[in-house]
Amino acid sequence: MEANILKRIFFDENRHWERFVEKNRSRVRTCVLKEVEKFRKCGDPRNGFKLMVYEGCHDLKMVPYRCKGRFCTTCSCGETEEWSRLLLDDVLQVHHRHVVFTIDEGLWDVFLVHRDLLKSYMDEAVRVVQAYFQKKRKVTPGIIAGLHTFGSRLNFNPHVHMLVTMGGMKKNGEWVTYDYIPFEMLRKQWQTVVLKLIRRQLSEEEKKRVQGRLQKAYTANGEGFYVHAPKQRGAVRQQLGYIGRYIRRSAIAVHRIKEYDGEYVEFSYHDKTSGEEKNERITVEEFITRLIRHIPDEQFKTIRYYGIYSRRTKGYSKKRMKAWQQVSRKWAVRIQRALKRRNWRERVKQTTGKDPLICQRCECYYEYKGEVCLQEGELRVKYARCRTTHACLERMINHLTDIEETKARQKEKAQSAYERAS
Repeated sequence: MEANILKRIFFDENRHWERFVEKNRSRVRTCVLKEVEKFRKCGDPRNGFKLMVYEGCHDLKMVPYRCKGRFCTTCSCGETEEWSRLLLDDVLQVHHRHVVFTIDEGLWDVFLVHRDLLKSYMDEAVRVVQAYFQKKRKVTPGIIAGLHTFGSRLNFNPHVHMLVTMGGMKKNGEWVTYDYIPFEMLRKQWQTVVLKLIRRQLSEEEKKRVQGRLQKAYTANGEGFYVHAPKQRGAVRQQLGYIGRYIRRSAIAVHRIKEYDGEYVEFSYHDKTSGEEKNERITVEEFITRLIRHIPDEQFKTIRYYGIYSRRTKGYSKKRMKAWQQVSRKWAVRIQRALKRRNWRERVKQTTGKDPLICQRCECYYEYKGEVCLQEGELRVKYARCRTTHACLERMINHLTDIEETKARQKEKAQSAYERAS
């Protein structure tokens, strides 16, 4: 299946996304419209591009702008790998546990309707773990929490994944190591916290509507909501790399989409009940409905840092720990240097082993000549190194404009034919 199958499902000649918006305009969130539109334009030179030229063979390379959107499968994949790499070098080099907090199935829709509860939902899950460490161990751990709103079948299933240090820091900077989390004991505490959160945040009228669900969630889970904290095995860096990518992964990977015939989408999923890989076939409208639910609200952070990993205290915590290590000469934790994000060229070179800016024919480097961007809805030359480059960019703009006008006429004809047929 082609790499852009998701874009074809949304934006091919069947106009599924346009029809979906027309049918559900009042219910589609503004942030969803914004993210899907960014996804549509991602990698399209008609929205801006850079011009690269080989020094040797003078071949031209057009590098279109990318959207860096949360919904884009292409951009999110690269961003996830880069975030995981930075995480690997930024966290303390100690053992971590992957802790998962879930809730009763009957409460999923409560958080779907009241999405403003999701931030508090994450905070409360972290407080349950922090309270145990601070009360029983008298230390502050490092916690990185990631919110997943999706289940394996793309259903709305909000749960929190945590990366928790197997140890904590005392007030004097001393590091204390341990390897035990009483997740069975935490289950009942987590259940109580979630039910209180819902009752505290909802209005009286809203609480009456969900009271039956709250009571059922309490009685059906005698041991509390599910909390899972499996022990990780292997090297610390391998653990962190795997868990890091898992915490930030997207709702669906492109390779899971097995078939699209214009009306139905078939995708694979892992059935946790039977442990088998299964396929599900649903309409495109249902597929879009399930998928856009998981686009977070604007400015909502699905990854948050707590304890000694908190952005406000991380620098101070590392200084205290470094001072303690120098006195005690116990180098259990390695203080890392300042980290730098890799650019596009460095990431491709690391992944493929080839420099994307070296021509495979003449073995010369690409040279940056200029770029074009959208200004007030029109493509305009943003920068050109010389007059020849400027003229070349103008010709490329004219060519893209001609293509756009041709597609607009074809779209208008198709729309007219559809209206006559209906």
